[in-house]
Amino acid sequence: MTLLGHFTYWATVFLMMTGLHVVISRGNLVKKLVGLGIFQTSVYLLYIGPGKLVGGTAPIVGPGIATYSNPLPHVLILTAIVVGVATLAVGLALVVRIREAYGTIEEDELLAADAEDD
Repeated sequence: MTLLGHFTYWATVFLMMTGLHVVISRGNLVKKLVGLGIFQTSVYLLYIGPGKLVGGTAPIVGPGIATYSNPLPHVLILTAIVVGVATLAVGLALVVRIREAYGTIEEDELLAADAEDD
């Protein structure tokens, strides 16, 4: 196979490394949540990519159809997307509460404020 034949894997690795970089290198909590969303998208792509067969059809029995694609990965990822959106909403709600309590959403400022309280 050519390099282009593995496009989904290259895109997955790129998104995964980009999301991980954003989570590790940024101090802003909202940017960290965006990085987690990018990382999560790479996992979706990694799971769905091999789930589609070239020339495969929906698993509905019909005359002359021999190759079927498995719908289970798509259904599982749809569920994961819903859970991911709910988790992101909870994370954003926590960021709002942290902003109200500390007056900032920068990680270094939060750690400094927390160290002053001790």
